[in-house]
Amino acid sequence: FLTDRSTEIGQLISSYLVKEKNLEDHTIHLLFSANRWEHVPMMKAKLHQGITVVVDRYAFSGVAFTSAKENFCLNWCKQPDVGLPKPDLILFLQLSPEEAAERGDFGHERYETSSFQEKVLQSFYSLMEDKTLNWKTVDASKSIEDLHREIKSIAEETMQEVQNKPLGELWK
Repeated sequence: FLTDRSTEIGQLISSYLVKEKNLEDHTIHLLFSANRWEHVPMMKAKLHQGITVVVDRYAFSGVAFTSAKENFCLNWCKQPDVGLPKPDLILFLQLSPEEAAERGDFGHERYETSSFQEKVLQSFYSLMEDKTLNWKTVDASKSIEDLHREIKSIAEETMQEVQNKPLGELWK
């Protein structure tokens, strides 16, 4: 779930992203985190049933985007997400800002400017320094078929490695 826009919090976030509403930067960061926390019971239930959960843009994305703004530090941005279920794998699909800008619909939502995306990329690199997390970088400029094959392979390998591992908590 990129952002679940079906909840009340998700609807508020959606109206912010499409520039219908303006929200103070601390407020929107906390709303994104609250939207993730809304899904924790469902995520844990699925994980305990042995179901693999795939999430598009988890806490790391929110931290990277907010910390790229003026007057925000990485540590403050991580705090609302401390204790979320810890992912067994984080895939970072690397694509240059120039290549991203060439793809469809770039620039329609807030934060979709090349200069801001460059700051976000630096924040992601800082997050990747955390060796307690399993980050894998994938070249997203490949064909969809090649990218799918690589992601599937990495995911299957990780699922084998962690199948009997207990659920961890993020940044604890």
